[in-house]
Amino acid sequence: MFEYNYKRRSSRPVKVGDIIIGGGKPVVIQSMTNTSTMDTAASARQIKRIADAGGELVRLTTQGTREAANLVPIREAARALGCNVPVSADVHFNPNAAFEAARTADKVRINPGNFVDAARTFKKLEFSEEEYRGEIERIRQTLVPFLNLCRENGVAVRLGVNHGSLSDRIMSRYGDTPAGMVESVMEFLRIAREEDFNDIVISIKASNTVVMVETVRLLVEEMDKEGMDFPLHLGVTEAGNAEDGRIKSAVGIGALLHAGLGDTIRVSLSEPPENEIPVAIMLRDHVARRALAPAVVPPDSVLPGKSRDYADKSLKYREFYIDDSRKIGQLAADIDSFVTGGGKNPVRLAIRYDSLDLDELRVMAGADFGALLMAGYGSDLRVIDDNFDKGTLDRLAADILQAARLKFYKTEYIACPGCGRTLFDLQSTLAEVKEALADIGVEGLKIGVMGCIVNGPGEMADADYGYVGAGPGRVSIYRGKELITKNIPTEEALPALLTLIKSDLKPE
Repeated sequence: MFEYNYKRRSSRPVKVGDIIIGGGKPVVIQSMTNTSTMDTAASARQIKRIADAGGELVRLTTQGTREAANLVPIREAARALGCNVPVSADVHFNPNAAFEAARTADKVRINPGNFVDAARTFKKLEFSEEEYRGEIERIRQTLVPFLNLCRENGVAVRLGVNHGSLSDRIMSRYGDTPAGMVESVMEFLRIAREEDFNDIVISIKASNTVVMVETVRLLVEEMDKEGMDFPLHLGVTEAGNAEDGRIKSAVGIGALLHAGLGDTIRVSLSEPPENEIPVAIMLRDHVARRALAPAVVPPDSVLPGKSRDYADKSLKYREFYIDDSRKIGQLAADIDSFVTGGGKNPVRLAIRYDSLDLDELRVMAGADFGALLMAGYGSDLRVIDDNFDKGTLDRLAADILQAARLKFYKTEYIACPGCGRTLFDLQSTLAEVKEALADIGVEGLKIGVMGCIVNGPGEMADADYGYVGAGPGRVSIYRGKELITKNIPTEEALPALLTLIKSDLKPE
C-alpha cells in the first residue's frame, strides 16, 4: 500500500465496488475504455489491460440504455479473465441511461450540464428569479429518483462538469466561467445533501490548466462554506497525446496534488487507455514524495502577493534553485522571503533532477513547476538533468510554460482520449492533423480534435478550430464554437480544416 506523508484535504469516504475514494485513502488511479460498450469481449479485454497496468477503476461510455444494460455481461466477461475492478458508467444527455446504469454499475457519472437541461445551443437565455427556481425544481424531480435508486443499489455517483459543457441556463447567468462550473455542481450537491445522499465524487475539468486549477480551488472554497467534504476526481480533459498530453496533465493535476487536493485521478491521453495508468501512478507517487510542508500556497494567500505581480520586468531574472532532495514548498518559501524583503526581480525557477527516463522527467518537472507557476511563483524556469542534452531540456521547459499558459511557442492540440462514442479512429486522425498542420506552426493556435458531439464543440471551449465527429464516417468543422462545415465525409474533413485555417491566417 502506498503511504502518503503530506497533508491532504480531508474528504468523506465513498465506496465504489471494493475500493474507497477519499477518506484519507491513497489516490485512486482510473481510466476509461475506448471500445464500443456493445462489444462485450473487446471491452472486457481492455478493462483487463487497464487493470493489469495498475488501474483501479474503469469507466465505460453508456450513451443509451442498451449500453448501460450491457455492463452486466461485460463485468462477467472481465471476471472470467480474472479482473474484478469496479466499473463506472458515463452518461450524457440521457437520464434513462443513468437509471439503467444505477442497476448495473458500481458508479454512475452524470454531467450536471446535460443531465436534465437540453443540449447546448450557446444562446443567451433570460430567467426571472421565479423561473430560475423552477429550473432547479425540474432538476430535483429527475435527480431525486435517480439518487434513491443509487442508494437502493449501493451505487456511487460522480458529478462531472467539463469546461464548455455547461447548460445554456448556467452560461446565461455565469458565462462559461469557473464560477459557472462550480455553481453547476453546487446545484446538484445541495439537492443531494437535502436528500442525505453522500456517496458522491466530484470532477470539474478543463483542457486549459489555469481554468481547471482555478475551478477546483473555487469549488473547494464553496464546499467548505457550505460544510461539504466530497472527494475530488482530478484531470485535465482533452490533454492530447505524447509529451504534450503528459506534460499538460502533470502541470494541472500536479499543481492540485501538491496543494493536498485530489482523491482520484485520470490522465486523459489520446492513446490506448492502458498507457494512461503508468503516467498517473508516476505523477501520484512523485508528488507524494516531494510535497512535504511547507505546502504550496494558493494564489490568494501568497505573501505579499504573486511574485509575477511584483516583478520589475526591466530587471534581470533572479533564479531560485533546488535539487531533487528538497521539497517544492521550500522553494516557494524562499521566493516568499525574497518578495517580502522587497525583491523586484522577475523569478526564474530552477530544479535539478536525476532521471534516465524522459517521460518520467516530463511528469516530475511538469508537476513540480506546475505547482509553483499555478500559484503565481515565477515567470520562467530551467530544468536541470545531466542525463539529457540542453535542447531536450529547453524544449521541456518551453512545453511546461505553454501548458501553464505563460508563454506560447507552438500550436496546441486539444484532443479527447476517445471512448465508445468516438466516430472515427481518433489516434490516427490526431496524428494526421498534426502532420498536416506542421508547416503552419502558429504560436498559441489551438486545434480541437474531438471524437463526438459530446466533447465538441462545447468541451473544446478553448480551441480556435475544431474537427468534430458528427456520425459514422462524417465530420463537422468549427471555427471556435461556430459551425463552418457540417457533416461532411471524413476524407473531405482534413482538407476543409486546412483550407479554413490557411484562409483565416492569410495576411490581408
